[in-house]
Amino acid sequence: MKNIKFSKVGKNVFLISWIIGTLILLAYCITKSWFFVWLGFYYVVVAFIVNMIVFFSELLTFITEVADKKPHGNSAMLLLLNIPVTILYISIVLNR
Repeated sequence: MKNIKFSKVGKNVFLISWIIGTLILLAYCITKSWFFVWLGFYYVVVAFIVNMIVFFSELLTFITEVADKKPHGNSAMLLLLNIPVTILYISIVLNR
């Protein structure tokens, strides 16, 4: 089985978004502080904008680049994985 290749930017943006979001959720679950709810809300807005910019950049590169475009398509799909993770995290906060 081949290793799945991702572009460096797409993979890093995904990982940073996921780690920061998870840390904010864990901080909220531990402290139950509304500060982390508001921080999480503003973080989701900023992360959405950044992820969409990188997603469309990866998608555009995937469509226009002739050689070795698979990592960019994989990274675009990886960035889309942040959507269900965000929905899960929001549902956790709203159900507490």
